[in-house]
Amino acid sequence: MKKIIYLLTLALLAGIYACNNGNSNENTGKLSGNIKIDGSSTVYPITEAVAEEFRNIQPEVHVTIGISGTGGGFKKFGRGETDISDASRTIKDSEKEVCEKNNIHYIELPVAYDGMAVVVNPENDWVDHFTVEELKLLWSPEAQDSILKWNQIRPEWPNKEIHLFGPGTASGTYDYFTHAIVGKSSSSRGDYTASEDDNVLVQGIKNDKYALGFFGLAYYEENKSILKLVPIDAGNGAVSPSAKTVLSGEYTPLSRPIFIYVNTNAAEKPEVVKFVEFYLENAKQLSAEVGYIPLQDEKYAASKKKFSDFLKTHKKSGK
Repeated sequence: MKKIIYLLTLALLAGIYACNNGNSNENTGKLSGNIKIDGSSTVYPITEAVAEEFRNIQPEVHVTIGISGTGGGFKKFGRGETDISDASRTIKDSEKEVCEKNNIHYIELPVAYDGMAVVVNPENDWVDHFTVEELKLLWSPEAQDSILKWNQIRPEWPNKEIHLFGPGTASGTYDYFTHAIVGKSSSSRGDYTASEDDNVLVQGIKNDKYALGFFGLAYYEENKSILKLVPIDAGNGAVSPSAKTVLSGEYTPLSRPIFIYVNTNAAEKPEVVKFVEFYLENAKQLSAEVGYIPLQDEKYAASKKKFSDFLKTHKKSGK
């Protein structure tokens, strides 16, 4: 009899454990599914850092992140192929039209600030700064086949060819740089080495004494031992990009907010909701860890409220 009671007790305890274990999984909100992200190579390091941390608490959610550039990302986003689009600029009117045509609605959420870095090879001992006017002279469409040597920028600089590197035309960094420097978005000379992969640009400049290029500040910070940062003079003296000068507005015109765009249909999926909430909760710390400048606390709070309000409205409307 004692043996039977003992066995029944074990069975009862096992049943209680099984029930508790099942409830525990439910209570901890374990999720599964896929989240597809593409877009800016500038925003990629933050999104990847967020995804790595998110995988620790939601290992069954598969997050894929592409880097086809802001423009390339918006093309996929507008076709409904991705849940979230990384963007180093705001969405263009032409991209909005594609989204509207395909019944894609979205929420724009700023996640950090970025300064744009103009860099040269570390063996370059003649450049101490560039003015905005000099950069415009060098990068404007009219400079192609015309401004080819360093001494055409300043006579005292070497009579050597300038070898230019920069993001491809699908990049939000390219759009922002051309708008800020040339005066027209997506307008520049075409005879430069272009890549959506910032690491390609880093290596190209590193290996060429007469190279000059531009990309996000975070990529300079990651490679500052092999590159030389060039201060920029917008009329009030030469200023180097840093967290301080970007936040203060001193580093103009090459500083900007960067974003994620969330497909509202994708926000019906609990894994996407949790990922975005996790992103906004941790963007301040993780953006700083990977070399970006966090937003002010009130701006993160505004983004959280914007997303929360959307979820409440979405739920009430039954959409």
